[in-house]
Formats: sequence, structure tokens, C-alpha cells
Amino acid sequence: MNTAMTKEELERILDEAVQDVTECTAGVRLHQGNQSPGEDLCTVQITFDKGFHTSLTLCADTGLLYRMASNSFHEESVSPEDLEEFSKEYFNVLCGRIARAMFQATQIPAHFSPPVFYHGRYEPEGREIQFILTYSNEHFGGVQFIHHVPCSDGDGVTSGKE
Repeated sequence: MNTAMTKEELERILDEAVQDVTECTAGVRLHQGNQSPGEDLCTVQITFDKGFHTSLTLCADTGLLYRMASNSFHEESVSPEDLEEFSKEYFNVLCGRIARAMFQATQIPAHFSPPVFYHGRYEPEGREIQFILTYSNEHFGGVQFIHHVPCSDGDGVTSGKE
């Protein structure tokens, strides 16, 4: 994803996917803004292992994820296990939508790892942030959607799988 299209085009694809999938699967409207997640957050992460050499990470306020899971399950309360399952499935759907859009734009088929859930913030090893899309909802829950690329050495050469 880091050279197949412009950063702006990639940001647009990711933004559309985040907003559409979140509203359709969880009934929550997100708006771009500068409301970062608070201290109590969860992270869901995938790595593209075919087609692209990048990672996508979603860090969100735990309360917002609980609300999204509640809406999706049509339940008042959600267990921590249900929260984790919802978060992974939601992110799987989101990344599937992104992979499809990326294929339509680049004709490069992509495959990504199963989503991994973490309590707190998680930063993938050997990756650096290319850009962050920040969102909030009407109740001010913060979400950051982060696009990571392989770290480059001091000469600007990209490390990792090529």
C-alpha cells in the first residue's frame, strides 16, 4: 500500500471503509476529528501478509467498543469475551472491505492475518506509522485508525519482506 497509490487516495479508501462499516455493523457514526482515545482503550491489529507489506491498527476507547458491540448484538450488556469477539469480527469485516477496495484500485490481491485483540495500546514491531486517521462519535469516544509501514533504515531503504 505504501507505493501502489498516493497517500491521499489510500487515506480516502480507509476513511470511507471505517465510516461505512462502523455505521452498518455497529450503528455508530464516526466523524473525523482530533478526539484521541483516552487511557482505557483496546487495540485490534492485522498485518497484510500477501500483496502489501503494511499493517492496520485500530485503537478505540473501550466504552465506545462496548457500545458498538451492544448495538451489533442488540444486547444491553456485553461480556469482555463478547467485546473481544466483536472487535475482531468488526475489524475483519473492515479490513476485508479495505482489501477489496485496494484490489479495485491497484489490481494487487491482498491477504491479511487474522485480527489480534489487545487491551491497551499495541504498536506492531518493525513498523512505523505512515499516517493516523482520528475519529470521534457523538458521545466523544475516540478512535484512531493507524496505517503502519515497515521501518526503513537510515538510508531510506525499507526493511522487512519485499
